[in-house]
Amino acid sequence: MGYENITVEVEENIGIITLNRPEALNALNSRMLAELGKAAAELEADNAVKVVVVTGAERAFAAGADIAEMMTMTALEGQKHGKLGQDTFAAFEDMVKPVIAAVNGFALGGGCELAMACDIRLASEKAKFGQPEVKLGVTPGFGGTQRLPRLVGRAKAKELIFTGEMIDAAEAHRIGLVNAVYPPEALMEETKKLANLIAANGEIAVSLSKRAINKGIEVDLKSGCAIEAEIFGLCFSTEDQKEGMKAFTEKRPPEFKGR
Repeated sequence: MGYENITVEVEENIGIITLNRPEALNALNSRMLAELGKAAAELEADNAVKVVVVTGAERAFAAGADIAEMMTMTALEGQKHGKLGQDTFAAFEDMVKPVIAAVNGFALGGGCELAMACDIRLASEKAKFGQPEVKLGVTPGFGGTQRLPRLVGRAKAKELIFTGEMIDAAEAHRIGLVNAVYPPEALMEETKKLANLIAANGEIAVSLSKRAINKGIEVDLKSGCAIEAEIFGLCFSTEDQKEGMKAFTEKRPPEFKGR
């Protein structure tokens, strides 16, 4: 399908979604959210794509939700809009394929929430993060109050959300919000390097690992280990497991088929 507010490209095994409203610092309006949901489904269904990357055009990843669109919403309209954002970002979190956020600039409000819905976050040295919604008289609404505490801890998340202050990439890395920080000119190169490392592994094993982590982190340790045991067992029903172990014993690179 055609897109107005994002671009979607496939480079070998990597699907790249670029938020593309640079005149609005890639602010997330309803149309962009709908397009992001469709792009996630499109790349999920593309068997050539092993890893998905989300980034932003020019100076921003996404500077937040579109305030001009939201300012006249009623309570019911606001709730529906929040649900749209939550459902859209959950589509990335729930994808079978790993998703990497390449945060090239401002990731504020909805932009930070989108990045947090991705599996891995890499940042440019120029990136800025924050949940400034309280400065506008609202709470984070696209999952920020739920994902941020799970990533950086309850107390730090409360500090960031209650103050609405921005942090730079170095601080985001220090508190565990991002995995690594790179010079702006190296961000996409390093992102693709990581994506290719992931894509070279067993596709089913990677996707099942994502499932085990996402499901297990929401339950107690004993229940999480039970989830892991079941998923570990599933691997032994795949051709990839047999090829991977055979290749290891034969001291050669495996040729995974995703079956």
